[in-house]
Amino acid sequence: MEQLTELELECFRLRHGDGRADRCVDWAVERLRLDQEGDDLNIVLLASARGVDEVLPLTEAIIGRYRGDTRLEEQFLAGKYIVELRAAYLAGSESVQSLDAILTRLYPALGYPDWLVMLSRNCEYALDVPDFQQPFELEFDYIASLWAEAGDVGAFERRYDRERSDRQGVPC
Repeated sequence: MEQLTELELECFRLRHGDGRADRCVDWAVERLRLDQEGDDLNIVLLASARGVDEVLPLTEAIIGRYRGDTRLEEQFLAGKYIVELRAAYLAGSESVQSLDAILTRLYPALGYPDWLVMLSRNCEYALDVPDFQQPFELEFDYIASLWAEAGDVGAFERRYDRERSDRQGVPC
């Protein structure tokens, strides 16, 4: 199932404009190499697909077939994506500018969840106001650390403290 979770996370990224179609193709190729496709024609087709327009519908069909009604929640996938973005930011492959573009798309697409309010705001402000760099980084660390430990949205919500996020929105 972890392999399917990886595909589902990449599919989430593709839907929100930041995924790589080749990762989905690589996933399918690996299933074929390990003889794990189980005669699933969509996996075979995905292994030879090119571009988001071909890859996304096949990936969605595969996830739908194997997850059915137990698909991972969008907010959970977003949270795990935030964890990856935090690691990329710390490694220097993401910047405040690139993160702002991602969060600007993600925030409304998820229906403006409370947990993303301050992170999105602080990121946007950090672009122009140096005093917001530290509040942004504190909130980014806080949100990413919660999602890193969460096994589902409920687990995240039980630990998330909106008041703490609000306090991190004020430059020190």
